[in-house]
Parts: sequence; C-alpha cells; structure tokens
Amino acid sequence: MKFGLAFASSIAVGHDSALEICRRAEAAGFESLWGGEHVILPSTIDSRYPYTADGKIPAEPETPIPDPLIWLAFAAAAAPTMRLGTCILIVPQRNPLILAKELATLDQLSGGRVELGLGVGWLREEFDALGVPWERRGARNDEYIEAMRALWAGPHAEFHGDFVDFAPVTCSPRPIQERIPVLVGGDSEAAISRAVRLADGYFPGEGDAERLSGLVTRVRQGADAAGRDPSSIGINAMFGAHMRNPQAGVEQLREIGVDRIMVPAFAFAGTEGLDRLSEFGEQVIQQAS
Repeated sequence: MKFGLAFASSIAVGHDSALEICRRAEAAGFESLWGGEHVILPSTIDSRYPYTADGKIPAEPETPIPDPLIWLAFAAAAAPTMRLGTCILIVPQRNPLILAKELATLDQLSGGRVELGLGVGWLREEFDALGVPWERRGARNDEYIEAMRALWAGPHAEFHGDFVDFAPVTCSPRPIQERIPVLVGGDSEAAISRAVRLADGYFPGEGDAERLSGLVTRVRQGADAAGRDPSSIGINAMFGAHMRNPQAGVEQLREIGVDRIMVPAFAFAGTEGLDRLSEFGEQVIQQAS
C-alpha cells in the first residue's frame, strides 16, 4: 500500500514550513506529496461543492491554496525520493500548451516523478472570474489532455480540435517519463467514463467505504467493457473518517482494491502536527508495508 500526503501545500506555504513537512513526510514513509488548486475563491459562492453534505467548500477566503506546480517544484528538491502530484489541477482553466511546458519542466527537474491529478471543476464562479467558458469544460479537458500528450510525444507535433488548434510545433523539454500519469478525480459517471478512456488512475472524493467500493467496481467494469486491463487504472482513495482507526481503515481500503491512500495533510496541521505526522508513519505506514 502506498501513502500520499494530500493537500500538503495548503498547510505548509512558507519556505521553512514547506521544507519541514516535505522532509518529515519523506522520513515517515509517505510515497508522494500532493498539492490542490483553486486560483481564487469567490467571495460569494452559489455553486455546490460535491464532497460535503451541505454543499459548502470546507475553506475560508483566506485559506492558503498555493499554485501546486510551483509548490511541487520546491518539494522536488526538498524531498528527492517522493512522487509529486496534483489533487487536483483544474485543467480546463489552463492553457494546454503552457501547462504541457510546466509539467514537462517539473518532470525534468524532479527526475521523472510527476503525476497529473485532474478535474473539470465544480466552481462556476471561478471560471467566470478567469474568463473561461463553463460550458463544455469536460470536452475541453479531454482535448487538452490529448493535445499535451501530442506535445510530449515528440517534436513537430500538431493538433486540430474544437478547442486547441496548432500547426507543427515543438515543445522542449519533454517529460522524462514516457507518459506522465493522469489521475481523474470525481465521483460522477462522466468522471468514471473519463478515467476509463484516458487515465492511468482514478481518484474519487468519496469517503464512505460502501459507496467507494461501488465506484471502484464501476471503473473496473468500464475498463473491462472497453478492452482495458482494469489493473491498469490505479485506485487512489481519501483517508477521511478512517483516521479514527487507521489500521482498520488501511485494511478496509486494501480489500476494496485501493492502491494509494491519500491522507489529508490537514490532519497534521497545528503546532504538534508534524509530530503526529511522524507518529502516523511509525504506527500506520510502517505497519502497512
């Protein structure tokens, strides 16, 4: 079982705190560090957040959400053995050619350790503020992934789609990895379909074990129906209520077929948080290995 430290960037923004959490997480046995994304949080939000019962995002306007790619570039040097991922990057909000360059540069600097966790977004007000169309964002996301993979595949790449259109161009450097892994976030049928069609991993937000098991089953059935090996789609799952009994939670997720447990870094916030993080490594990660 692998363990990722999710949303690490939001509890360690400054130089010293980021350096310390990276080093402590690496020493504790975490396999990967993950940064979340929102460019802005609108002062008024009518959009429904899909992962809480009341539909409210568990964040305040001043909750720090650093740019994940810049934060992960720092983490790449601070924790040289850990993989580096986004949970999640809102791909349809970004220019795909610039994003392809940023991800390839980070993969080069880190020695091939980048994973792209992505979502199509739930916060319409953020899209409006950025001047990005809300409609067809799923189709835009999928085309952006295709365009970036074309750029990463070799020189003189060209692409002609509904949202991206360019004659032969070369984007260099290209990633060290032959294929930067793509993880699709979300619990919807569209997210499941997207994971089956184009992803290397699936990362639902569901915390309930029974509902999570159902999502995993649907992904595997979809892969099988599409002629894909279901095991080619790695399963990542959030470690939420499982923190009450971590050892039992690990075994429960193992039985469901989870490959990587994503532990929210918020559990290790506060003055004694890093000590709790180290204890988690000793009492949970080491025991699960």
